[in-house]
Amino acid sequence: MLQFVNFQKSYDNFPALKIDDVVIDPGIYWIRGANGSGKSTLLKTIAGILDFKGDILLNSNISVKKQTMAFRKRVNFAEAEPIFPEFLTGKEMVRLFSSAKGGEKTQADYYIESMKMQTYINRPIGTYSSGMLKKLSLLLAFLGKPEIILLDEPLITVDVESLETLYQWIAEKHSQDKISFLLASHQPLENLVLPAVKEILIENQTLTLN
Repeated sequence: MLQFVNFQKSYDNFPALKIDDVVIDPGIYWIRGANGSGKSTLLKTIAGILDFKGDILLNSNISVKKQTMAFRKRVNFAEAEPIFPEFLTGKEMVRLFSSAKGGEKTQADYYIESMKMQTYINRPIGTYSSGMLKKLSLLLAFLGKPEIILLDEPLITVDVESLETLYQWIAEKHSQDKISFLLASHQPLENLVLPAVKEILIENQTLTLN
């Protein structure tokens, strides 16, 4: 469960998002809104990347502000357009994230193989295409034992076969490990090939659960 308490996010005194008191129950959510509506801002604040007024609580008692390390260990995030140190290899990034998130080698190996990244995972990230970077970012978001995984524009950049693999990952994690997902996109809900998806609409600087 994710709870927003008097949440406000502004940029240079311009209000971007205002969520008075909203609770998001466990599940798979499709966050939809126009460009500039605040989808990425919402995910980045939940991930603890952006500062804001108010608070966000996980399971009613873990605050992103007061128990930051515990919160971040339970919430994983993949950006829409990921940027990583170009001198590191993909495998080194996987090891860093896996160590930070408490993941296991067999877990990382499964994701690398199922996303068919074996041919380039040991290459420097500076040599990666945008599609390779996107798949690496998605892989990192599944490492460890998160309770919530945030995916920003997960359907862009990657090919159809990789999207099918991503859908499989989401379905497995949700059904087997009860992990919740928040996926942000400007695309309509019907483009998402997953069962029992709920929609969150961002409009007029706030969000509505449908």
